[in-house]
Parts: sequence; structure tokens; C-alpha cells
Amino acid sequence: MYPASARFLRTLAESHRVISEVELHRTDGTVELLDHTGGSVTADRSSACRRTCTVTVADPSIIPSTARDRVSVYGSYLVIRRGIDYGGGKKELVPLGVFRLDRVTGDRDKGPATLEGKSFEAYLSDDKFTAATSTRGYGTVATAINYLVSSSMPSLTVDTSRLIDTAIGTTTWDVQGDRMDAIREVAQAAGCEVYCDATGTLVVAPLPDPLTTVPVWDVAAGERGTLIQAIKGMSADGVKNGILATGENTEDNAVRVSALVVDNDPTSPTYWSGPFGHRPDFISSSTLTTTAACTAAATVELASRRLPNAVADLSSLPNPALEPGDIMRAIYLDATRELHQVQSLTIGLEPSSEFTLSLIGGKEDS
Repeated sequence: MYPASARFLRTLAESHRVISEVELHRTDGTVELLDHTGGSVTADRSSACRRTCTVTVADPSIIPSTARDRVSVYGSYLVIRRGIDYGGGKKELVPLGVFRLDRVTGDRDKGPATLEGKSFEAYLSDDKFTAATSTRGYGTVATAINYLVSSSMPSLTVDTSRLIDTAIGTTTWDVQGDRMDAIREVAQAAGCEVYCDATGTLVVAPLPDPLTTVPVWDVAAGERGTLIQAIKGMSADGVKNGILATGENTEDNAVRVSALVVDNDPTSPTYWSGPFGHRPDFISSSTLTTTAACTAAATVELASRRLPNAVADLSSLPNPALEPGDIMRAIYLDATRELHQVQSLTIGLEPSSEFTLSLIGGKEDS
């Protein structure tokens, strides 16, 4: 979760004045605050670009007719924030994302204009390899990722502070290969996922473990709580309880390595030795050169593929500081307490908008 103040989090459950800001960063370096009437930001762990946005602007003059107009889809970007106006000139805003502006549409005479954007993974994904590209000379996860990013977007900040750096094998991607997919493949060797966070930084980090991570936020029903509605269910579709990761690297003439990671929690409904049975899946990468690297890669993949033994879609008072992957606690009217991991969220820019959370995990909390 973005580090908001204690006052901010406390005020979310009280009557407060919501504010939002949309900055347009033009290709000439100038910045303009857009007078917007609505919009939303969605952040989803399962999306290639973790964050997407739509912004509604009443003024139709913002709709471009040429590439040189005030708003350009050829390099402009949006910075979006939402927060609280405490009054007396005091306010607190938290970031919702930095978005490449991809599309502007609307009635040219009457408006409104709708702006659409994606977080900066889109730049890396679109910059396909124009020559065969190798990790040779960049023998760890951190150095390889920094090389792959800096050769495309040298100004993009990469955060590897939560990464336990790991040696990788030499891997070569062919012409037309997806650069962002290559970065994710390298990160997988250290058991990490890669995404742009709310500040626009490219983060390389392991997925928090719901069993060991302290919840960052409570969503509670009842008086002074933030829970509006909870729709719960269970599904086994696509659920896997074991991942076999294999590494075989002919470029380095390395021996074949592998590791099988399974759900070994006897209390879990997807327990490998339980009635759910064995439902494995498989990953393979030449970046994996040790059993430890295979184990780390399989562990992070299992965390995603084991997902919905229980799912919950919650509507609550908005908390713009939450991030996908955060661990949170849901407290229902019958006093049941469950720990969930945020899979996706959508937050509106209008003061009256609800906050929709898709959660996975459903671990009972004492």
C-alpha cells in the first residue's frame, strides 16, 4: 500500500471531501492540470499493463485534430492522484498511476472528451526486439532487467530493492520478441513479478505471502466501517496446486535442473495430498540454472495459479492507497474475519464513486 498517513486512513471511514487531480504532461515538457468531470483507474495483477485509466473532460477543444495539437497521443502522458481535502488549506493526495496517453475521443463540437491510457509497461511491450537480444554479460536478475529496461527507456526508474538477486543462465530472444515478456521471464528466476506501481516506477518484487504478511487495511461491515457490499464465492476453474519449473540451457552448456513446488499446507483446500488431488502446471526457462532458482520461480507461479479457493468482490468506501498484491482483512457482520490478497481494484475520480475490489485467498483470520 502506498504510505498514506494515519489521518488519511482514519478519515476514509468518515465524512470527508474527496479531491482528484489529472496532470497532462505534454511532449514539449509543459504540464497542465485538466479540469476533469470523471473517470476511473483500474489496477489488475493479471493484466499485461497493470494500470489503465479513463478520464472525462467536458471541454471538446482537447480532442486533437493533428499530431501537433494541444493534446498528443504521440508521447503525452497523464499523472493521476486522488485524496482528501481536510480544509484550512490542508490536503493529502496519493498517486493512482502514470499513464501513457493512447487515445482521445469525443464529440468535437459538444464534448465530452474521453482520454484513455496505460501504465508504462506498454512502452516496454511495444518496443519489440529489432535484433536478437541476449543476457550474455548480464548474469543476474537485477543486471539483466536493468539492461533490458535501460536499452529501451533509460529514464524509467527500476526498483529492485525487494529483490534477492539471483544468477541466471544466458538467454537469447529473437527479433520481434516482446521486451516486457523477456523482463518477466528474467524476474521469474528470482521468484518476482514486475509491474509499474502508482508512482510510475517499474517494481521487481516477490508477491507478499498472505500467511506471513501483516494486513495493510481492514474493510469492516457495520457502523464506522467501510464495507458496503460483499459478494463471495468459490471456484476451482484454472486452479493449480503444483508447479514444476525446469531450466535447460544449451548456450551455457548447463545441466538440466528442475523443482516441483506444491501446496503443502494441510489446512488448505488445494492441499497437494488432500481430496483436491494433483493439478500441476509447468514452466520452463533457460534463465533457470539452479534448483534454487527453479524453486523460486515455481513458488511465485504457484502463488498466482493456486488463487481462487475463495474469491470475494467487495464494494467499499474508496482507499486510493491500496495496491494489487496487498494483504487486507475483511470483517463481516457475523464477525467472521478473512485475510485476502487484492487481485484487482477500480477506483473512480468522482467523489461519490464506489470502490470495487476483487480479492483472492479467503484465509480465515483469528
